[in-house]
Amino acid sequence: MKQKVPEDRPWFKVWPEGVPRSLDYPEIPLFEFLSNARANYPDRTAFTSSGKSVTYEQVDEATNKVAAYLAGQGMKEGDSGVLFLSNSVDFVIGYYGILKAGGIVSPANPLYTDEELAHQVNDCNAFVIITNEEFRATAARIKEMTNLKVLITAESGSESSDGAISLDEVLSTSLPDVPSITVNPEEDIAAIEYTGGTTGLPKGAMLTHYNLVANAIQNATWLGWSSEEVIMGVLPFYHSWGACTCVNSPIYSGAHVITLSRFDAHDLLGAIQNSKATVLYGVASMFTMLVSSPALNQYDLSSLKYVKAGAMLIPPEIKEKWERITGVKMLTGYGLSEASPETHDSPPARVKPGTIGIPIMDTDARIMDEETGKTEMPPGEVGELIIKGSQVMKGYRGSPEETEETLRQGWLHTGDLATMDTEGYFEIVDRKKEIIKYKGYTIAPGELESVLYEHPDIQECAVVGKPDQLAGEVPKAYVVLKTGHTSSQDDILDSCKGKLVSYKRIRLVEFIDEIPKTEVGKVLRRVLKKRELSE
Repeated sequence: MKQKVPEDRPWFKVWPEGVPRSLDYPEIPLFEFLSNARANYPDRTAFTSSGKSVTYEQVDEATNKVAAYLAGQGMKEGDSGVLFLSNSVDFVIGYYGILKAGGIVSPANPLYTDEELAHQVNDCNAFVIITNEEFRATAARIKEMTNLKVLITAESGSESSDGAISLDEVLSTSLPDVPSITVNPEEDIAAIEYTGGTTGLPKGAMLTHYNLVANAIQNATWLGWSSEEVIMGVLPFYHSWGACTCVNSPIYSGAHVITLSRFDAHDLLGAIQNSKATVLYGVASMFTMLVSSPALNQYDLSSLKYVKAGAMLIPPEIKEKWERITGVKMLTGYGLSEASPETHDSPPARVKPGTIGIPIMDTDARIMDEETGKTEMPPGEVGELIIKGSQVMKGYRGSPEETEETLRQGWLHTGDLATMDTEGYFEIVDRKKEIIKYKGYTIAPGELESVLYEHPDIQECAVVGKPDQLAGEVPKAYVVLKTGHTSSQDDILDSCKGKLVSYKRIRLVEFIDEIPKTEVGKVLRRVLKKRELSE
């Protein structure tokens, strides 16, 4: 439901010129974006991947065939489909094909281990998984650990023992009738995005069709996108930010997306120059690497109109260096998977360094006292950032208690500590949730600690994020050994190999005599974090 924001909010004093404060969001299924794009721009290039381009008409027909195939295999409205793919046209075809079959899309990190992928597939009770040759072996291995009915691989090939069908075979059929489905946009789930919490395995944030439609339109409208935009699809599509800004917003706008499956400075900069790209979104660590690369001076980036850094705070010196070298202004913003994900953006003509900008249209935000959450803090005072808007999730799948804790009286409690100044600009100062941000990835300390506790020599442990200039933070473990045991850092790190996806790998171990705790035994990670900041 559309959020009415009080007119006295301070950010309206600096509201960007030409951007409406409020929008009318159509109550449509997300996949109608694609139908509309085909109707308006049938022959326009929609996506380019590995040098091959497809039009909006071709993407729409391909997604119809996937939907018809899945329905023919027994997929019902409300069933889930997991995408285990890197950035590609195939990802988009799978995404919208599942939606058109009445399904729920659940993108998975292609770096997941067998155990992590199996957890997501089981948690969302997936009917189908769509993967490619690179990740097919993992998908095939976990099939026996789950209730998966269908395995589709995005490459040509003969029948194999894993029972997979190739996407090419699905798409080679004659144009079928699209399944007739009924969608209630405000109630029906379109996507389940898995996000790290404070403990244990990731939780599934349930995002409705209305949530995703609203956020895609909000993103495109804030920066005035048109159908002439050429967007660099470098953000991972499996993440809610990549799905919004590199898939859904471009389709809504009728724009052209250049997909990159992996970051490489020369590949990215060369693609921007050759395609005359106008839009580049990226995580802070990507821009850190770009400004440190000699390649940045070798390419013409003058076509870029909109450049935005997010996922973690970007150091001011990196932003300044990027703008000095390229002459292209960098915007900053904020979001989280539970909000589809965008909630804050910089006014393009009035960027305030060190901030995440102001709330976007139809989005309200407040800073509440950290302890009780009942008192609104005055400008400049630290408290928890809470958000209300059309893009805020329905809840966590299968987790009513965590949903109730996170969504209170319609407000999303982010767990991030922040301040708001007198003009309505927000600044993130810490994370109440204690999650670790590594190159934009979210890591739950509890998940890493559970792996550490499998080591026979460990009495107690706690994991925190150690500040790192390139990655933002890297996981560091504080360990108390059992009496008489003498394991080294290498012993501990070796014991974790193969149990965690690469970005979650613990980088450092420090042995201490005691883990700091509260009187009731809760680990005081903030005390350990302060040690890292003081070093």
